[in-house]
Amino acid sequence: MAAMMDVALLRLAPDLLDYHEGWALQRRVHAEVVAGTRPDALILCEHESVYTAGKRTVDDERPTGGDIPVVDVDRGGKLTWHGPGQLTGYPILRLPDRHEVVAFVRDLEAMMIDVAAAFGVQGERVDGRSGVWVRTHDGFDKIGAIGLRVEQGVTMHGFALNCSNDLAAYGPIVPCGIRDAGVTTLSALAGRPVTPADVAPLVLEHFQRGVLGHAHVEAAA
Repeated sequence: MAAMMDVALLRLAPDLLDYHEGWALQRRVHAEVVAGTRPDALILCEHESVYTAGKRTVDDERPTGGDIPVVDVDRGGKLTWHGPGQLTGYPILRLPDRHEVVAFVRDLEAMMIDVAAAFGVQGERVDGRSGVWVRTHDGFDKIGAIGLRVEQGVTMHGFALNCSNDLAAYGPIVPCGIRDAGVTTLSALAGRPVTPADVAPLVLEHFQRGVLGHAHVEAAA
């Protein structure tokens, strides 16, 4: 039997989600999961264009000029971009062991790798770096990012998978603080448009069967 999960929000283009509205929703859902008044939840959305700066962001990684706002957030990691064409997911679930964050990150990576494979894109892990990557002739480009916070044993923030987004917004920043790699999208690699609306059903399927199912198996062991 599949583990119980609440899809707290599904907001995709043209109905873009303001980042502050989405963050407030995360906090509300997180409080309810902590209190045990709702099951584990997954928020899937496309945001209005925004940079978010995790706790480890340093000044020279921030954008200079431009009209995209920067929001300082309480997750780990560094600076990244969210916006139209990118599927952003916020899993809010109770970990079987609050120290099993690394295993949870690996599960999120596996989910994004499986989703990319459905569109003929071979994603993989890179030692020492979180997220999902694709090989290039001279290294790797990032296609999926992860940044988390765990509070009272329940996760917040999550993952972002580049689908059909314009990569220009990454130009003024150092994405995730990584200077020796690029970024890419499923559409660029598949050679055809692949939108968040195309990807979201597969993310839901793989998340419930893999990430969420694994967490509940571990909790019952």
